[in-house]
This record gives sequence, structure tokens and C-alpha cells, in this order.
Amino acid sequence: MRTETIEYSQNGTILEGYAAYPTAGAGVRPGVLVVPAWNGIDDYARKRAEMLAELGYVALVADVYGKGVRPQSMESAAAEAGKYRADRPLFRARVRAGFDALCRLRGIDAARLAAIGYCFGGQGALELARSGADLAGVVSFHGALDTPTPEDARRIKAAVLALHGADDPFVPAEVVQAFEAEMRAGGVDWQLVAYGGAVHSFTDWEAGDDSSRGFAYDARADRRSWALMRSFLDEVLA
Repeated sequence: MRTETIEYSQNGTILEGYAAYPTAGAGVRPGVLVVPAWNGIDDYARKRAEMLAELGYVALVADVYGKGVRPQSMESAAAEAGKYRADRPLFRARVRAGFDALCRLRGIDAARLAAIGYCFGGQGALELARSGADLAGVVSFHGALDTPTPEDARRIKAAVLALHGADDPFVPAEVVQAFEAEMRAGGVDWQLVAYGGAVHSFTDWEAGDDSSRGFAYDARADRRSWALMRSFLDEVLA
């Protein structure tokens, strides 16, 4: 594959994404936006984009925070993410800027676009869908499912796949139930899969194995969720 950094902007703020391209074959390719977890663009997010490129997609990791803003601790990541959770129009605008940058990449099939996100990024991918973006599909991995504007679900054009840790204390049952009600009321083509025994961050191989903290890696849930994402993308981007 081939990778590069991509500079773009949103309302005067310079953003720097990370793109991964498949090199085998010719012609245009479907594109996938990757919205990273609250650490922002890091080795994990870049690796996920590269894994998508290996599957034949052009992938771009969106920069929500701004060029050079890369939290180095949980406390700073939580503070940075909190700015956008508290300002959903700005959150949507930053993710939308990444989506627009994806659409401008070379070799993109603009009719076949999807977005995936992890944790904070799963929420960002869902907010992009709620904004009415022209997406075929959205996948949230252990993402926050709440929104202050559930009525915006009627604007969703994408099929939605939410991959959830059944024992995630940060996304409790009442939030999951509200998300399901939101999807139904919006008439969305949606799926929610809950992985038994999995907590928050179950796909993050750097999250450790102490589930008592509420977040931990779960190899089985990671493997199963990635396989389900592949099947979902095969369907919606066919």
C-alpha cells in the first residue's frame, strides 16, 4: 500500500489526516473515513486505515482536533474530546471536513463511501450520518451512542452498524435503548451487535486486559467485529 499525510482545513483551522491507498489493481476504489478515538490520530488509527487499504479501500483518518494537537495522556484526551462532545455542530463540522477531504483523494469512487469510528470516533461517525452526509454505511466500534438531537436520525442516508460491548459501563443499557428508539423513529436501516463480556475499547490492543477498569482489549470481540464490518462494507459498498 501507499500512505501519506493530507492537510486540509475547517473554518480556518488546519487539520492533518492520514491516508492509506491500495496499490494493487487499477480503477477507482470505494473510500472509508476513519474517525479515531479520543487520542486523535495515533499509531492505532493509522494501522486501522492500513488494514482497510489491504482490503482494497482508500482510507483516510480524520483529524478532529487540529494539526499538531495529539493528546499524550488520558486526562488531556478526555479534555480535548469533551470540547467536541459539548459542541456537536463543531464536532460534525470537523468530521465533515475529513469526509470532504476523503472525497477529494485520488482514485475515490464518490458513489461508494463509508465511515467507521472508534469510541469517541464512533460517536463522530454517527454524528456525520445524522448530519445527512452521503454515506452508504457507518460502523461504530464501542462508540458513544448518545446525541442531543435524536430527531436528526431521519436525515440518515447510510446503513448503520453499531458494534457494542455488552458490559461497557460507559455506554449503559439506557443509552443503548435510547439509540435503538432513535434509529426506529428515524426509519434507519440499522443493526446493533453486543459482544458478551466485552467492555469499552474492546478492539484496542493497547487497552490491556483488566476489564474491571471498564475498558480492555477482547481479542474475540475484536476479531468478530472486524469480520462483521468487512461483511457490512462488502454489502453497502458493492
